[in-house]
Amino acid sequence: MERLCGPELPFWVANQTLHSDQPDLPVCFQLTVLSWLPCIYLWAVSPIYFFYLKKNNRGYIMMSIMNRFKTVFGMLLWLVCWTDLFYTLHERQQGLSQPPIFFITPLVLGMTMLLATFLIQFERLRGVQSSGVLFIFWFLSVLCAIVPFRSKILQASSQVEVTDKLRFTTFYFYFGLVVLELILCCFNEKPPLFSNVVTDPNVCPESMAGFLSTMTFWWFTSMAIKGYKMPLEAKDLWSLNPRDSSKAMVPKLLKEWEKEQAKAKSKQNLSNDVAYSKPPPSTTNHIGSESETSPEEVEVLLSSQKVIPRQPSFLRSLIRAFGPYFLIGSAYKLLQDVITFVNPQLLRMLISFTKQKGVPDWWGYALAFLMFFTAFLQTLILHQHFQYCFVTGMHIRTALIGAIYRKSLVITNAAKRSSTVGEVVNLMSVDAQRFMDLTTFLNMLWSAPLQIMLALYFLWQNLGPSVLAGVAVMILLIPFNAVIAMKSRAYQVEQMQHKDSRIKLMNEILNGIKVLKLYAWENSFKEKVLAIRQKELNVLKKAAYLGALSTMAWTSAPFLVALTTFAVYVTVDENNILDAEKAFVSLSLFNILRFPLNMLPQVISSLVQTSVSLKRIQSFLSHDELDPNSVDRKNTASDFSVTVVNGKFTWAKEDPPVLHNINVLVPQGSLLAIVGHVGCGKSSLISSLLGEMEKLEGDVSIRGSVAYVPQQAWIQNATLRDNILFGKTYNEQKYHCVLEACALTPDLQVLPGGDMTEIGEKGINLSGGQRQRVSLARALYSDADVYLLDDPLSAVDAHVSKHIFDNLIGPEGALKGKTRILVTHGISYLPQVDNIVVMVDGRVSEMGSYQELLKQNGAFAEFLRNYALEDIVEEDEATEEIIDDDEELFPEDTLSNHIDMVDSEPGINEAKRKFIRQISIISADGETPKSRSVRRHACSQRKHPEPQEKKQLDGMEKLIQAETAETGRVKLKVYLEYAKAVGLLLSVLICVLYGCQSAAAIGANIWLSEWTNDALQNQTEDNVNMRVGVYAALGITQGVLVMISSFTLAMGNIGAARKLHHNLLTNKLHTLQSFFDTTPIGRIINRFSKDIYIIDETLPSTVLMFLGTFFVSLSTMIVIISSTPIFAVVIAPLAFVYVFVQVCCCWLTACCPRLTVWYGQPSSCTARCSRGSCERRRPSLRAPPLGG
Repeated sequence: MERLCGPELPFWVANQTLHSDQPDLPVCFQLTVLSWLPCIYLWAVSPIYFFYLKKNNRGYIMMSIMNRFKTVFGMLLWLVCWTDLFYTLHERQQGLSQPPIFFITPLVLGMTMLLATFLIQFERLRGVQSSGVLFIFWFLSVLCAIVPFRSKILQASSQVEVTDKLRFTTFYFYFGLVVLELILCCFNEKPPLFSNVVTDPNVCPESMAGFLSTMTFWWFTSMAIKGYKMPLEAKDLWSLNPRDSSKAMVPKLLKEWEKEQAKAKSKQNLSNDVAYSKPPPSTTNHIGSESETSPEEVEVLLSSQKVIPRQPSFLRSLIRAFGPYFLIGSAYKLLQDVITFVNPQLLRMLISFTKQKGVPDWWGYALAFLMFFTAFLQTLILHQHFQYCFVTGMHIRTALIGAIYRKSLVITNAAKRSSTVGEVVNLMSVDAQRFMDLTTFLNMLWSAPLQIMLALYFLWQNLGPSVLAGVAVMILLIPFNAVIAMKSRAYQVEQMQHKDSRIKLMNEILNGIKVLKLYAWENSFKEKVLAIRQKELNVLKKAAYLGALSTMAWTSAPFLVALTTFAVYVTVDENNILDAEKAFVSLSLFNILRFPLNMLPQVISSLVQTSVSLKRIQSFLSHDELDPNSVDRKNTASDFSVTVVNGKFTWAKEDPPVLHNINVLVPQGSLLAIVGHVGCGKSSLISSLLGEMEKLEGDVSIRGSVAYVPQQAWIQNATLRDNILFGKTYNEQKYHCVLEACALTPDLQVLPGGDMTEIGEKGINLSGGQRQRVSLARALYSDADVYLLDDPLSAVDAHVSKHIFDNLIGPEGALKGKTRILVTHGISYLPQVDNIVVMVDGRVSEMGSYQELLKQNGAFAEFLRNYALEDIVEEDEATEEIIDDDEELFPEDTLSNHIDMVDSEPGINEAKRKFIRQISIISADGETPKSRSVRRHACSQRKHPEPQEKKQLDGMEKLIQAETAETGRVKLKVYLEYAKAVGLLLSVLICVLYGCQSAAAIGANIWLSEWTNDALQNQTEDNVNMRVGVYAALGITQGVLVMISSFTLAMGNIGAARKLHHNLLTNKLHTLQSFFDTTPIGRIINRFSKDIYIIDETLPSTVLMFLGTFFVSLSTMIVIISSTPIFAVVIAPLAFVYVFVQVCCCWLTACCPRLTVWYGQPSSCTARCSRGSCERRRPSLRAPPLGG
């Protein structure tokens, strides 16, 4: 430095800096270190930051007044810096030689200010509203300029006149401009042009928050205040950031997963492409040469090599999709870990300061401030790390749920046999949640070893080789925890299997709850569920006991390390004295060790559990999917709308074919009927056209969009109108024509809200016939090109069936001109269809018109003979004398509602059924050719009824009520209920055990304090054995109490889980049927899956953490107050602040989980999709299933 600053300006003067009541840094130090530090930071960061800005363009920000001021101040700073440079050159010309530092520092500062000014404008062009890079630069510049600021004032006050007036003046200009730049950098620029922030009325403030607001989470303050004032609702939440939405996350993961699958498939193909080529004939006459191998031997060797298929790695896909964002949090964690070890060194210096005499007082103040500042900085950085980890976990969970749901829509029928509904529900609720839970502390896998190594390094400096004894203790604990982790993994797999079985059985119970209640089977199925639950709890109990052992080992680990280290240190050498500095600095390091030593096994355990979930999810996502190209939808060359040539289909590749040699050609606009006996393959043929079956041979093509009406109508939990529109735009004329064609107009007269009546889940408040007509209306309103109708007339009465055929399906119906494929058993309609396909044992037996097939006297004639009698009865009923010739359709059609409901009941006598049916026909549907012709044209001639919204009853309640949740604080009653479930005596015993455990810990610390006082009294040699023995006894007592309390807590939690699940199951099985009619199945399933998971696994760890934290805090306050009574004065204000923050957080945490449940609960549609309802299972493979 002497070469830069010269001999007159020393770089460091200890007496001037440290050993002075008015410390000051030398001028050389100020001009080099303090001036260059911000410059080095900005030049080091700039290349990376430029690359980041180039890759991330958020838009263009208009030049604002604040941006102009920033730019002007930057240019002024450049002028000020180079004014010093030119003044130094001027002095040199005048003969005043200055050291080189007076040339270098202004030059470096000036170039850095130009770089900062350029960054200000470049950020504006790339849409950056607030710059963290420049904020840190200006903050460092102000921080480093404070020392020269004070120094120049001290020099000016000690001198009569300022010697270097120009540099004195330019520095204060520089300081003022830098402060102004820092202040301006705290405010945000306007949003970029055409960004979502401008258009969204309820944008999340995080997207507009500045760097300072982001680092301190100030942007969240408004939500915290609102949550404190009133319970939060869904409407109070901000809009989700686009980058956090499932629209962005799910495709991101699926893209990487598809790449991984393609890579695995390509490697598999390369390994399989082993071609055998016969060697050329030998040119010699040698026969049976030993060096030659016969071709047969080569073939045998090649065939004996088994090629192990390479499985695609879902973990690699997750890392590629979410790893870069997660690494930012990892960088924060690394920085926090480094800062963590600053405080023990400051503590060492503070203890040393208290021992020294005659040192300046400002040392103590500076050390105390530095300890506070490092703790504050550590908190800021740690919470940024957690923010990135939490957001990454949320991204992963969102993407996993989306990917699993999407996969459940496209897996093959064979895959559905191995993936039950319970498994799919658990994958989306439990397994996806495990990834989110693990991500929070995943960095501990590398952070914990790093902290342990750094702590041991500083302990080695403090206590020497005695630390190796502590290392030996930690190494001995590794195999113990490895065994626990392996067993935990096995128990986790077994537990998830039982959980899948339980959720599957609960899903079946809830879907068949009406039949279950009719036959009074509640207790039988309750015993089945409880038997599975008992197996699940047995596994959970074993895992909890293993967790208790692990908790005991790793809670005692820091103490055991400290005990062995201190014992070895004082016994190996008589000169080793355990004084306060060594003991308490070592204890602070051991306390740092405590967190990684405690967290590492938990993270490993969570990692083991998540690895099980990873395999489950990877296995599910690796299932075969139905080929989306099995049905050609772009075939425009053929004149036929639907074509099947030499088709052979099966439900699963390993199963025998169901349909053989299928050849069907359907002309555009024709009506094709498919008939045959039960089980002959009619519905399978429809499924093959939808792409639901595995195509083994042949070609299938469909021209245009497809609407599908299944045998069992699929109804949404929405209004009747929304069920029919299905997302289409409302057209009143078209809508009313659809209602009339589907015979739904009379039903609207009796529904309480007309077409705005809410329909329950699965259409629970509609009859079977009404549900089928709604399904038909949805298909008609969709205006598709091809209609696949799977026996839709079987669920309605004869007169309604005739009306639907005449006005909707038939040659003169609303679908005239559309291609229709109708599966039916009604032979009365067959003369009106264009072509008929007769199915026999999975084959097309005959195909042709009605007259052609009659002449052939084949399978079709046999079908007619079998169904003739039944159809004649229906035909006679349908042609009864008309009672009412009015133009209005079915004035008494409301009776058909009752008939449809009666038909669905298994115990109704057939005679009663026929009698009621005849009554309805006589009273409702006598029909003449005249009335039929009038009905066909009724759509255009009739005046439409008034809109149904006007008819809706003002006081009509919603059928499906929104899920309610308790708001505000968690009531004391809830805690008492859980305590009762655990057992009141057991709860008290657990608290007593934790109190004793804390008392043992306090005793060990007090005894250690007394031990260190021996060094002052020269009694170390006499009391070593006693001190070590008592310290060991107290520590071992603490460990034993930890184990007993953990075992007791595990027993109580498992008992509570058993009771709560038993009470929930009993309550639901004895609930009235009306509850199940008005409550979505997904909501109930959510209670038995996610909420029971929380009671089983999340709540015990939360209780453990609460008890541990409470008693540690209490013991700490007791120790501090006993040694420093004045600290009691500080407790009151601190307690007020912490209670206020806790109240705000409690209200928010009470609201947010229920909002999460409202948005994230698995719907019954998910379960239905997983069961295989083809109309909702795979919309990606065909046109939207508007017909049902």
